[in-house]
Amino acid sequence: MTDQADSQAQHVLTPRKPGITPMQRRVLAGGSVGQFIEFYDFALYGLSAVVLSSLFFPSENQLVGLLALFATFGVAFFIRPLGGLFFGALGDRIGRRNVLVITLLTIGVATTGIGLLPTYETVGPLAPILLVLLRLLQGLSAGGESAGAPSFVFEHAPIRHRGLFINITLAATALPSVVAAFFILFLSSSMSDEAFQSWGWRMPFLIALPLALVGLWIRSRTEESPAFKEMMHEQEQKIEDQEIAKHTPVRDAFRNNWLKMIQVVFIMGLTAMGFYFLSGYFVSYVQTSGNLSREQSLLLNGFAMLMYTILLPIAGMIGDRVGRRPMMIGGALAIAVLAVPSFMLVTSGSVALALCGQLLFVVAICSYGGGCYTFFIEVFDTKSRFTSAAFSYNLGYAILGGTAPFVGTALVNATAVPFSPAFYVIAIALLTLLAMAITRVPETRGWTN
Repeated sequence: MTDQADSQAQHVLTPRKPGITPMQRRVLAGGSVGQFIEFYDFALYGLSAVVLSSLFFPSENQLVGLLALFATFGVAFFIRPLGGLFFGALGDRIGRRNVLVITLLTIGVATTGIGLLPTYETVGPLAPILLVLLRLLQGLSAGGESAGAPSFVFEHAPIRHRGLFINITLAATALPSVVAAFFILFLSSSMSDEAFQSWGWRMPFLIALPLALVGLWIRSRTEESPAFKEMMHEQEQKIEDQEIAKHTPVRDAFRNNWLKMIQVVFIMGLTAMGFYFLSGYFVSYVQTSGNLSREQSLLLNGFAMLMYTILLPIAGMIGDRVGRRPMMIGGALAIAVLAVPSFMLVTSGSVALALCGQLLFVVAICSYGGGCYTFFIEVFDTKSRFTSAAFSYNLGYAILGGTAPFVGTALVNATAVPFSPAFYVIAIALLTLLAMAITRVPETRGWTN
């Protein structure tokens, strides 16, 4: 028997009795609401890119302004791994629920702060500096929230429905784009361009803090996960018996989980790139390369993200039946095959074809998400799950997610080929498949750690 088979044999236990408890439903709601608020805050930045670039990075060349804005978009992602380490270690020590209170409140305050910022015209270079500082605060808190909420939901979920539970939680990351897109669309269509540029753009940012307070109320009605409670009880007992030293999540993560963390970095990097091309880039991309209006691009992207919200839980259910690894392999192949037709349709200049292109891309990345979103939590044990998952997940998102809008804009600018970002997508998808094969990514469905 191989080492992988031995590992699976050690981890697979008899499935629990079916049925979802009221507490599990509340945890699912609390985790989903937190993800909604986190990604609402991040989605606003990408959806408002064209307006924000003119207000904070004014330039005669629109592409130059967008490049500057998307560079600050990436800044928040590069601090996320540090946030993952900090909040992850804290969560592995004091509990997931307590940390998720801090992260949700912090990201709400930071996003509301962006809505209150003076523009470049008012305070000059101080405006983009303040914007970057608030983006850093967003990224730090999101580093904990992005993996903490799925970990919390995972540890409460029935073992046979982990993929469904996790993917419902992660589907809530797409809804913010829908809500934010239609909110911005409503504002921009109901007021003059001058009014929207002056103060209308601020309104979606200013509701972030009230949303965060609603999320905190929902989470206050949940309990710490049984897995974490059991782990802490065992740790305390062993410490009392002087069998082990005090729990050190960061050391344990890098000592025991280094290979799994590397696997999560490249596996989640691919889905991060896909998600942020869809949610953080396509709105401005359709305007600048597809020559559609702001209203048309927002409407199209809102519908595409709504379909993402519907399809991702379905993909999670399929992953619960066939396994995580087949979904990741099939999804990565679909991303590679559909990238060129998707991006060509998106930049066709036709509303109908642009929608078809985005929907093709949604099908591909949801198929991949049917495996990867559960894998990145499931592969780690309870003892250092939050730390390991948060750091590696956010590193993958920083490398390929935070840079996706910048790379896409730079490729179009450098090549003058509207669909050139598709070749970057293909390269990353194929490299991910190769890395999965070389590092022997395991099947984790049914593991319990």
